[in-house]
Amino acid sequence: MADLIHRCVQCGSTVPAGAANCPVCDAPIAAHAPPSPKAAPAVPLSGMAEREELERHLTKLRQWAIAAQSLQVQVPQLPSWAIEFASSGETPEAWREVLHGVERIAQQRILQALDAWAQQAQSRLRRLEAYSVDSRLEREEIDDALHAARSGDVTRALTAYQQVARVVALKERHLDQAREELEKLVSLLRDMRALDIPSPEEPQELAAELERELRRGRLAPLKQRLRELQAEAQGELKEILPALVERWGDVLVQNRNDGLRVDREAATLARAARALSRGNLEIAVRELRRLVNLRPSAGSPVAREEEEPPTGSSQTPGRPLPRNGDGEGPPR
Repeated sequence: MADLIHRCVQCGSTVPAGAANCPVCDAPIAAHAPPSPKAAPAVPLSGMAEREELERHLTKLRQWAIAAQSLQVQVPQLPSWAIEFASSGETPEAWREVLHGVERIAQQRILQALDAWAQQAQSRLRRLEAYSVDSRLEREEIDDALHAARSGDVTRALTAYQQVARVVALKERHLDQAREELEKLVSLLRDMRALDIPSPEEPQELAAELERELRRGRLAPLKQRLRELQAEAQGELKEILPALVERWGDVLVQNRNDGLRVDREAATLARAARALSRGNLEIAVRELRRLVNLRPSAGSPVAREEEEPPTGSSQTPGRPLPRNGDGEGPPR
């Protein structure tokens, strides 16, 4: 019987089963459906899930901005007041659209920057390939980066870009270091020849030979040979330079005693002696060659050397004093 008794929703009075109106307030009675289990209350969109989604988007934009710094791209970000307002949970759908719009702008800017970078990278790879450096993998990764950026996977595109940029820079650094060491060694050998100091190899022929090795991309054996030649030249210079600097000093002192101006020559020789004392043999040789190439006036060390070679303990027996007819110095 209790299943047939219902109450009015308006006044709370008991309403007999099947009655169309409440007997007390005459309010209409709706048909009663069988009771159903209580449904759990819906989680509002502006709750924790909404804030987590917002934070994911903001984190992604920050990561893009950091990864795209070397591309010189200004990735747009939400200002702090907008982030605070969006986190409050009001109008979440509108803020989702705002974030999607910001991401689209960021994607367009990053894609444009990647296109420009890809053209530069291809040019750098062609230079490496001219020196027999394999770059096929880097070309494939450049294409992958552009494809990922165009398809919307900006994170993967920036990751591929960073990988290619690191590898290309590393290969270029190894190549540039080898070329720098090659040119430095050849320059040192030319300075030694100009001073009549015995050198391990003839500079012109050695330069051509080392250049061929560099063009073949054989960087490891090339660097090994450069180190061996450098060590051999250093040993020769350590033996000869001290006596050479001393003899040039004696010549300049004699010229000054004869009333000649040797200010420039003395300054150059002082730089050579200072470099020698500090162990900078390459600089010392360069300064001595500059001293030889000053081409002083008549009565200078070069001009007087044939007429009146100075005597003294500084003159090494069997070794002539400096001369400068065609830019050459004292032989060993």
